[in-house]
Amino acid sequence: MTRIGRRTPLLTAAVGVGLTALLLGLPALAQTAETSTDAGADDSVIELSIVAAIILGLVEGITEFLPVSSTGHLLVTNNILNLGGTPASDAALDTYAICIQAGAILAVLVVYQERVRQMIDGLLGRSEEGRRVLIAIIVAFIPTAIIARLVFDAVREQLFGALPIAVAWLVGGLGIIGLHRQGYFDRAGRELANISMQQAFLIGLMQTLAVWPGTSRSLVTIIAGILVGLNLRAAVEFSFLLGLITLTAATAFAGLQDGSGLVEQFGWVNPLIGLVVAFVSAVAAVRWMVAWLNDRGFEVFGWYRIAIGIIALGAIGLGWL
Repeated sequence: MTRIGRRTPLLTAAVGVGLTALLLGLPALAQTAETSTDAGADDSVIELSIVAAIILGLVEGITEFLPVSSTGHLLVTNNILNLGGTPASDAALDTYAICIQAGAILAVLVVYQERVRQMIDGLLGRSEEGRRVLIAIIVAFIPTAIIARLVFDAVREQLFGALPIAVAWLVGGLGIIGLHRQGYFDRAGRELANISMQQAFLIGLMQTLAVWPGTSRSLVTIIAGILVGLNLRAAVEFSFLLGLITLTAATAFAGLQDGSGLVEQFGWVNPLIGLVVAFVSAVAAVRWMVAWLNDRGFEVFGWYRIAIGIIALGAIGLGWL
């Protein structure tokens, strides 16, 4: 795997600056994306416009499986677009941020349809490799389901804000750069077909770190896969497949628990538009990431996280976030 050129950090910083500048300018470019209330209407009901739904769908789809944190990007985007403002609308936005992941889930089913079909064959006793991968994913999901459920509410109260997200972006970026410099991403390792249940469990245990917004579920599971002995390609694929069951469970739980509040606040149509946009953009993002890693490596995501983390800290200092 070739290493990234010396200009990559500068190019990545420029991308981060451009993306942040675009997000900061969105309210001026699209006032219909802002929340609003009608005169005489119930002040607790706030609109999610088509523009806002599309923007959130793009942000979710592009960032869900990249190691940059979709939760962090969505929370900052909500802040920039001035979405929310009441307890009911804030709760609906939190639920939407989880339910919109369904678009990204469908994207992985499309991109990795052969592996998913193999796992189904494994469930039916027709593929030993598919059965092994499926069991490994279930084993990895168990510690996530238990630990994340226990600590999520406490983490949500303390860490769902712009400053913790910016810190997580920086820490994750520095971690990627450090591991890259040590050659971890270029090391030979096991293929996914040879993953052990111990490796799977350790990856799932590490996935619980992603409850800190800004950390990135993809980042911690890919790094965990590398550290326990998988090669980069296998670690990325396992991260995406583990995301299928993890994100499906989170989406189903949020939908069953708070879906009625989401529909009451925003209706059906605009949230569904956002979900479709998330699906299309996630397919493109996953395919791009796999191709990028095959040709160039993982370091670019570290520089991106550092760039956007610094920009976020600057925006916080200036009172923009």
